[in-house]
Amino acid sequence: MLKVGLTGGIGAGKSEVSRLLARSGAVVIDADRIAREVVEPGTPGLTAVVEAFGPEILKPDGSLDRSALGSIVFSDPARLATLNGIVHPLVGARSAELERAAADDAVVVHDVPLLTENGLAPLYDLVVVVDASPQTQLHRLVTLRNMTESDARARMTAQATREERLAVADLVVDNDGPLEELEPQVRALWSQLTERAAAAT
Repeated sequence: MLKVGLTGGIGAGKSEVSRLLARSGAVVIDADRIAREVVEPGTPGLTAVVEAFGPEILKPDGSLDRSALGSIVFSDPARLATLNGIVHPLVGARSAELERAAADDAVVVHDVPLLTENGLAPLYDLVVVVDASPQTQLHRLVTLRNMTESDARARMTAQATREERLAVADLVVDNDGPLEELEPQVRALWSQLTERAAAAT
């Protein structure tokens, strides 16, 4: 089994790389998706988040209001640390469970947005960083995700810098251009990963 950490700043295109790797045959463990699962209604995770941040972060149906929570934590590092302290251990436990279920010769890609910020690089056999310039990230967040520029900048500032991410990278996927330039890079990346997985078994 080859354990790969996949990361990239918000708007860099990590999710698209993750999707292409899954299509190629990778076992993708998506930390964001698991993070949503562990705070669904009725979970201990959601109970803990409500205890920390108050009932105003819930929608009328009892589910988590992500935008309300986001507006609290992304402008306050201490509150963000509180949230991470609740969610990250739950995500880690579920990710480990999914990894154990993968085949011995699998390429297991852990899609982890905050890999750099949380010092997780040593957990993986190698780290792949999806890289784009801050200008490209900002443009995508404003045009594709309909964020305000100030909200987009706040989210980018809450993450590691481009330099910090590149410092932990074993392999870099350049996603500053259009989608058609990304796919051949991911095909080449998949070849490298499968070769390494074969060598590791």
